Amino acid sequence: MIDTKRPPRLLRRTLAIAVPLGLAACSLQPRYERPAQPVPNQYPGGPAYRGAPRASTPAGVTAADLGWQDFFKDPKLRRLIEIALKNNRDLRVATFSIEEARAQYAIQRAAQFPSLSANAGAASSRLPSTLRGGLPSHLDTFTAGVGLNPFEIDLFGRVRSLKDAALEQYLALTAVRRAVQISLVSEVASAYLTLQADQALLKLSQDTLEVQQQTVEMVKRGKSVGGMAELDVHRAQTQLEAVRVGVEQYTRQVAQDRNALSMLIGAPVPANLLPPQAFGDATPVAELPAGLPSALLEQRPDIIAAEHRLKAANANIGAARAAFFPSISLTGSVGVASAALAGLFSSGLAWGVGAALSMPIFDGGANQGNLDAAKARKNIDIALYERTVQQAFREVSDDLAARGTYDREAAAAQAQRQEIEDTRRLSEVRFRNGVDDYFPVFDAERQLYTVQQSLVTIRLARLTSRVALYKALGGGWSRTTGAKDTVAQADPDPVRTSSAPLARPVSH
Repeated sequence: MIDTKRPPRLLRRTLAIAVPLGLAACSLQPRYERPAQPVPNQYPGGPAYRGAPRASTPAGVTAADLGWQDFFKDPKLRRLIEIALKNNRDLRVATFSIEEARAQYAIQRAAQFPSLSANAGAASSRLPSTLRGGLPSHLDTFTAGVGLNPFEIDLFGRVRSLKDAALEQYLALTAVRRAVQISLVSEVASAYLTLQADQALLKLSQDTLEVQQQTVEMVKRGKSVGGMAELDVHRAQTQLEAVRVGVEQYTRQVAQDRNALSMLIGAPVPANLLPPQAFGDATPVAELPAGLPSALLEQRPDIIAAEHRLKAANANIGAARAAFFPSISLTGSVGVASAALAGLFSSGLAWGVGAALSMPIFDGGANQGNLDAAKARKNIDIALYERTVQQAFREVSDDLAARGTYDREAAAAQAQRQEIEDTRRLSEVRFRNGVDDYFPVFDAERQLYTVQQSLVTIRLARLTSRVALYKALGGGWSRTTGAKDTVAQADPDPVRTSSAPLARPVSH
């Protein structure tokens, strides 16, 4: 008679072997080491980097810690950034991608634990009389119980490695979401400044057009009284048409700039948030400390994401290695069974246990192929990580060079404009005194229009390069200086905190 109160001998022996092995399960993942930094320890030096303004941020505050509300001084721009963080669709996609990755991690994590399922069933069978000594046999069975679904004892860390890879992919996407937000803040600021610059260029062209129209009228009057030649009329008219072309070009660019800004903020641009037309020498952004290249490894979200992908590839090697070794799966069930439904819960206990050992012998090279592919994927991710670091180093270096040269270039353009204005004034005096014809005045007006356009363009490049430097150094994540990065500092096991809402695309 079987004692139903004691585990069967097979189950006791299986647990006696499997439990200690499971508790001492080894991991076949390679030891992870961060690749060496493939860039110099200092940013470049030279003439392009001299004369850069000193940082105006508080002592000890890095660009990544500087909140975008403290970096951008224009209140209209700050409000547009807030709207973009609420409405931008790319940011929403990045946020929901994190939720999807967290769900995938929860699925992979669940494979580490046994799963139970309730079941109930009814079956009816009949055997022919030839198998029962000439007597027909009909059997009805009813069952109900709880069963242990096939559960793999993770002796060699295969399941754990897959869980680790899923976790690293989740963390990579949290960093990608941060990168999307940083890019969005930068793009909104650049679009705002571009719109302001094109508005200034449109206003410059419109004002110049009025002046040129007056010049054409003056030249025509001079010709009618014999004081000016036909050639002067054509010169004046040519210059007028050139300015009219500029008016149409900048009218189109202003409209397209507004469309681009609307796309970024995910809504029409409110009229009260349009940038002012004035585009002077004022600097609506703060100065930034560059720091050291090594700091980029901790500040740049694209580098952080690349490293998490590299860690995921490292974990996948462990899973591929574990596939070469045996695996043990356990199943079991306990419940009641009866030949009649009415007596189902009074007929006694029924149970069953099972253990299965699987050992790969011949697979045609599939396991070796999976391992080789996992190693190749890791080598690819190492190269991608190093390229990401190099790209970050180049972006910061380029923006530092821009910061050092655009100020000097703007000062030179300002001085050039002043010289051309003086030239135009003196040329007009000489023309009125009969010393020269009107050609020097024409030439000075043409040069003045060109240098004024160039000055606006240089000022725009100067500001957008500072915005780009802020982005390149990892700035633009937090709303205010010193705010905590809730996503980057997420719990190492996101499933434990899955009931908490994930960071949404709103301001911080």
